[in-house]
Amino acid sequence: MKKRIITAACLALLFHPKVKAQNDTTTVYKKQKLKIEEVNFISSYYTQQGDNSAVTGGKGTEKLTDIATNIEVVLTKKNAYKRTHQFNLSLGVDSYTSASSDKIDPNTVSSASYQDVRVYPSAQYAYKNDEKKYIVNAGLSFSAEYDYFSSGVNFGYAKSSKNNNREFSAKASVFLDTWKVILPVELRNNPSDNQANNGDMKPRNSYNLGLTYAQVVTKNFQLAFMTDIGYQQGLLGTKFNRVYFDNATVASEKLPDTRFKLPAGVRANYFLGDNLVLRSLYRYYTDTWAIQSHTFSFEPVYKINAFSSIALPYRFYTQTQANYFKAINQHVQGTEFYTSDFDLSQFSSHMLGLSYHKTDNDRGIFNSRRIHSFELRYGYYSRNNGLQSHIITLALQFK
Repeated sequence: MKKRIITAACLALLFHPKVKAQNDTTTVYKKQKLKIEEVNFISSYYTQQGDNSAVTGGKGTEKLTDIATNIEVVLTKKNAYKRTHQFNLSLGVDSYTSASSDKIDPNTVSSASYQDVRVYPSAQYAYKNDEKKYIVNAGLSFSAEYDYFSSGVNFGYAKSSKNNNREFSAKASVFLDTWKVILPVELRNNPSDNQANNGDMKPRNSYNLGLTYAQVVTKNFQLAFMTDIGYQQGLLGTKFNRVYFDNATVASEKLPDTRFKLPAGVRANYFLGDNLVLRSLYRYYTDTWAIQSHTFSFEPVYKINAFSSIALPYRFYTQTQANYFKAINQHVQGTEFYTSDFDLSQFSSHMLGLSYHKTDNDRGIFNSRRIHSFELRYGYYSRNNGLQSHIITLALQFK
């Protein structure tokens, strides 16, 4: 039917003697197919060392390595009203080894949790109306590994002002997760807290609402205000983490089954001339487990030429400890909730990095016109409790 209507309109215009080409305001729509707009490839290698493993009660090796790869394909299509439909399809795979996880059952040569693979596909759809300055999007995501399965859904909306100087965006997401309970080997026949039995399947659900307001203050100065409200419900403790009490008894980590999170932050970017951009961020966080944290980050980006730039990101982070944390052999028997996971302790950390980014629309990267951009990033992270990590990331964009 659509083809017949278009043909009839064309014939009428062709043979009507009073119609002139310069007065024609009718645009014939040619049906478009989905086209590949870009393909993004990201791969990283991460390694860490430390001596506060929660699996062995807050004392022991935290050695871990992870190789992560993600491929994203972006497809676009314009309809008859020049509205853009965009589809993002991605697949991520992580392969990691964890020495501390091997201590869940020290009697095994290498337990199933020592080495694991996580697979996480996702699909995102966005509808963009350039005339009315808004974007609507929705997506699905999944994640699966040895003892964990997650499914998620998200919805988003963004609206810009007519001059593009202001933008408000909102994104709501829900993650419905299922844990397979794995207890330390010595507690499998007699769990101390009766919160879960070995092999049980338990839920952990997360609900998030992110809000962002961005403003162009001047030609060289931009601000954005952000919050990402979160609520979790279900089995929030990691049951293979041990807790050693002051009387030398041992139990499986036990935490409340709800947690409310409230972060708020401000991001500021300043363009200092043609070659230097100063990016900064401050973020405050609080939750119902009594953790409060502050994050400060600063990243100068120097533009070497029209095609390449380098950046030196730095981040400082500090937090208070959760109500339920104590180090090994410090918990008192009879306490309702308890953990020796140093992620919930009081600590401060520093992250320092270096990145190089190159883009070339004409010649491409590495003499390949298909490769639109190349980025190499390195980051070093350290905590004041001894945890240290290194990460190196390669990102390629194909067009």
